[in-house]
Amino acid sequence: MRKLLEFSGIESERLCLKWVSSAEGPRFAQVVTDFVEQIRQLGPSRLRKTPLSPAAAQIV
Repeated sequence: MRKLLEFSGIESERLCLKWVSSAEGPRFAQVVTDFVEQIRQLGPSRLRKTPLSPAAAQIV
């Protein structure tokens, strides 16, 4: 999948695959939090053709 993303011009770091049990709520929350931070550091996708709206830009 990572190779396909890179071939398509998307950074492979924008993909996160983790196995988390339904009984691991705190771990799931940490995985999501870490991934969101990673995506924020990457910034908007290079493939984005339209600028972000002001409201969406505040989230990123």
